[in-house]
Amino acid sequence: MNVDEILSAVRTFAYSNSEKDDLHGFKHVERVLNLSVRIGTTLNANLLIIKIAALLHDIGRIYEKKNDAKNHAEISAEMAEKFLQKNHFHISIDDIENIIHSIRAHSFSNKIKPKTLEAKILSDADKLDALGAIGLYRTISYCTLKQGGIIHVIEHLENKILKLKDLLHLDISKQIAEERSKIILDFYNKIREEIM
Repeated sequence: MNVDEILSAVRTFAYSNSEKDDLHGFKHVERVLNLSVRIGTTLNANLLIIKIAALLHDIGRIYEKKNDAKNHAEISAEMAEKFLQKNHFHISIDDIENIIHSIRAHSFSNKIKPKTLEAKILSDADKLDALGAIGLYRTISYCTLKQGGIIHVIEHLENKILKLKDLLHLDISKQIAEERSKIILDFYNKIREEIM
């Protein structure tokens, strides 16, 4: 199986195990994939590891609701490992371990420190998708879905989104975050000013 065939099979599996929404659905996965490849290309990272990890990083989300004890990143990593081993893609054990580690370490709430370049890239790309105009849309949608109002949006921005820029690992990610964070901060300051 060549690289294109491997990625096609991974994409199909990821799509069939993705949320069907704008928050963490396949459009999010594709944005994270594109950002990861952009950053990875600049840093000469292993693009096959990055592409597979990015495509599979959220496949556990649809099962997280049924398993409150486990973070979606842990579920995604377990599912990814079984999928990769079952399909015999002729990916080295070291590369599979890097993919699984990258998936485990991508999550803000899983609190696992990324150790490889590829894991840092995936972690940063996932956080970057929570910033900027798309990130703002996702924040408001998330809070609305959870039956929250403006106060919940402000709290979510304060407790998570506004902290993401400081959690990025790579200089290139921090540069991308500058403009995206400004959109979030401008909205945050304006909304607080208008409701006070």
